[in-house]
Amino acid sequence: MTTNRNITLLMAVVIVSFAFACSGNKPSTTPGQSAQSQKTQAQPNAPAALPNTAFKAEISLVNPPAKLRAGQKETVRVKIKNASNEMWWARGAPVNTRPDNRFYIATGDRWLKADGSLVTDMDGRYGLGKDLRPGEETEVPLGITAPKDPGEYTLEVDLVQEQVAWFREKGSPTAKVKVTVTK
Repeated sequence: MTTNRNITLLMAVVIVSFAFACSGNKPSTTPGQSAQSQKTQAQPNAPAALPNTAFKAEISLVNPPAKLRAGQKETVRVKIKNASNEMWWARGAPVNTRPDNRFYIATGDRWLKADGSLVTDMDGRYGLGKDLRPGEETEVPLGITAPKDPGEYTLEVDLVQEQVAWFREKGSPTAKVKVTVTK
């Protein structure tokens, strides 16, 4: 009889726990964590565009090239810091099964002529390898290809949330370096 009572009690605890979990009731904050901090770390249910306030990055190039040969392929190291108060999910959410990379966050580059006009904005891309909380940093390798014509150029590196927006379009600064391209 005691065994039946224990089983009944256990089943009641399981049912109440399941009902509570499914109701969406959650504590307003975790001890020692502000509501804003908890909101920043909340996981989205599905991949989504970052809010406008999340498009804030600090980007720098580690030992960028000053000179390249026309068409030369090179890998540059890019330091990235999440300068926003929002979580950056590298794939737009903890899991993204979309076949088109939509919502992924990547670093990319474009080449500008000396007068500022665009040569190409479809050069290299490299996705973030990990999620970044506010203030966190990472470093990624970015494959670049120098323009085919010799001259003075600007290599500009930025972040993009694929099929959403470039960070520069939302006011975030980019990393720029002057590069001389030779024959």
